[in-house]
Amino acid sequence: MSSHADLHRDTLAVALGRPPRTPGAPLNVSPALASTYVGAHDTSGPALGYGRDGNATWTALEEVLGRLEGGRCVTFASGMAAASAVLDLLAPGDTVVLPTSCYLGVSALVRSRAEKFGWVLREVDVADTDAVLAAAEGADLVWLESPTNPLMEVADLPRIGAELRGRVRTVVDNTFASALLQRPLEQGFDVVLESGTKFVGGHSDLLLGALTVRADGDGAAELYEALAAVRHDSGAVPGPMEAWLALRGIRTMPLRVRAAVANAEALAARLTAHPAVRRVRYPGLPDDPGHARAAATMDGFGSLLSVELADGPTAERFVDGCDLWVHATSLGGVESTLERRRRWSGELAVVPEGLVRLSVGVEHVEDLWADLERSLDAL
Repeated sequence: MSSHADLHRDTLAVALGRPPRTPGAPLNVSPALASTYVGAHDTSGPALGYGRDGNATWTALEEVLGRLEGGRCVTFASGMAAASAVLDLLAPGDTVVLPTSCYLGVSALVRSRAEKFGWVLREVDVADTDAVLAAAEGADLVWLESPTNPLMEVADLPRIGAELRGRVRTVVDNTFASALLQRPLEQGFDVVLESGTKFVGGHSDLLLGALTVRADGDGAAELYEALAAVRHDSGAVPGPMEAWLALRGIRTMPLRVRAAVANAEALAARLTAHPAVRRVRYPGLPDDPGHARAAATMDGFGSLLSVELADGPTAERFVDGCDLWVHATSLGGVESTLERRRRWSGELAVVPEGLVRLSVGVEHVEDLWADLERSLDAL
């Protein structure tokens, strides 16, 4: 029982990352607010020397996230700091495979570094498995998202992971699904990235990123140490308060994700029937291109969906017409948010002008639908 090896992930989210059960001691890990530690003449031991070296609050959070993803976790100051750490391991002239549709921040970061360091960039549709495998030949890094942001495309992670394992370093951005719905390390991938700002924290009040690598296997230990060294040397460490908030948030993550997924499934079905909506992108819909693949590989279809309206101005009127839904760019919180993605100048051209991404929260589904329907009717 002490290893929690036989416990469900819902239980692990609550049970792990706790201090020893000493009578009279706190039940929860407290934020370790320390930049400086008491020194020792012998620096070869495990004692911490400075704030960038480690923090008890990070350690507790990393224990939970690592077990949920099925590996060893390194937390960072943000999701972009985590993404940057992976790219820091590349060399000039390397070849990177990137989705044609992915988070715009990652796309911009890869492109800027590709120009600076002479990387060869190969872009692929993650839903086209043969194209992904072909692009991976001779590459140094394959970066995937599934489902993708914001087009909701689904990759065949089991096949891609199995065929690429040991041939090329692979990374999956698992932010949209989270470890509760999908675990790419089990499918052969090397690194899983998650923005802890989203579902892990769950309350739109922190910035945090996480990278999890396999606990064993060829090169796993070296990869973990390399990423931890990037965090230390670059100073991209999470704040102890952010780590503590994320740890507190993860305790209710199974409940929040389950409720939000149920809401998203109901709303996606209703949105498809509204005449103002040209298309709903959600793998939970039976006619969605990614439905069969998501049903076979995920433990739920997620709480993110996108709708396509006539054009950009129509999409903006739809957003402005909502009262309960919040116009915001983030996702994964308890509150429902939405935005027209092309309002950002850096958004990829493959994203339609009239696409609105919705992050479904945990409010009552009838209230959420009434707000959406009222705004759509007014169009």
